[in-house]
Amino acid sequence: MASIQKRGSTYQYTVSRIVNGESKPIRKGGFRTKKEAQIAAAEVEAQLLKGLIPTLKKIPFDEYFENWIDLFKKQKVSRVTLEHYVYSLKAVRDYFQNKPIQDITRQDYQMFLNWLGNGKSKETVLKINGHIKACVKDAIEDQVIQIDFARKTEPTWTVAAKKSTEKHLSYEESERLLQSIWNNIDKGLGYSLLLLALTSGMRFEELIGLTRKDFDFVNNTIKINKTWGYKKNSPSGFGPTKNEQSNRVIKMDIKTMNHFKMLFNSTPTNLNQLVFYSQASKYQVISNTNANKLLKKLLMDLKINPITLHGLRHSHGSILLYKKASIHYVSERLGHGDIETTLKVYTHVLKELRIEDEQLSMKTFEQMNV
Repeated sequence: MASIQKRGSTYQYTVSRIVNGESKPIRKGGFRTKKEAQIAAAEVEAQLLKGLIPTLKKIPFDEYFENWIDLFKKQKVSRVTLEHYVYSLKAVRDYFQNKPIQDITRQDYQMFLNWLGNGKSKETVLKINGHIKACVKDAIEDQVIQIDFARKTEPTWTVAAKKSTEKHLSYEESERLLQSIWNNIDKGLGYSLLLLALTSGMRFEELIGLTRKDFDFVNNTIKINKTWGYKKNSPSGFGPTKNEQSNRVIKMDIKTMNHFKMLFNSTPTNLNQLVFYSQASKYQVISNTNANKLLKKLLMDLKINPITLHGLRHSHGSILLYKKASIHYVSERLGHGDIETTLKVYTHVLKELRIEDEQLSMKTFEQMNV
């Protein structure tokens, strides 16, 4: 039978246990309420009844988190996504240092979130918080801890995120940019990259990971199943896509496909058959910096507020939704991990379409009553 004792402003449980005829009770403190201590004690007693030995050895949180990343994420996510997990690990290490995961309370974690949010954007904080919450859930599953200390905590941030309208082009702006790209298409491979970025919605690492054999000119499709390392801290060469859903085959417009068919017929190939190969580049492909510089120049010439190359991906998705493509199709085409990601990214477009849908519904039933 467990007993609960108050220690200062927190509570501690003691669970009786006999090992080889000797009393070896299990104790743990730091609980905010008596109820939390009782729940944790009940979990320990349940484990003992099943013949399981609760984890008594204290494990530093950063150590557990690092092992969790190595075991569950390292071989399953892209290199870019793995970098995000490593960034989250650094935050845990910087704040908690050697503090055991078993000793972290909900208050401790809220203090961490308050510290983390200072000088960071909502997107960054939520991403780190999501990584940690997934790890904590597995720690409970592994019976390393009994209480979800990340539950009912509130992420904070101080840097305002960019407005959705600043991250993508409007339909009219996209149309003007596309025309400008076609007008300059013979001036260099960079224009071909911008063309495909806008007409396919691929991520940059997916674009530069394309090889000639990924293009099916009979069915006008492109297969996306790999990426290419293009940064200092990225492994070199081919790598996996961001997630399982990112492995996909997308249908392309005939004009874009004909351009690449002629491009392949008129230019020499390379060892890896990379489409956007650059002999002068350290990473053998057109750099993200140069591609963004070219995009900025085109947009400035058109007197359009510059966006990044990743903004062309958002522009692609926005255009399809604007033209009434289903949210499910757009999600699949962009290789999002789930539909929630698509809904979150394109909230601005969906709000605009909702107004049109409301008008459509009213008009439909008004006409039916005539």
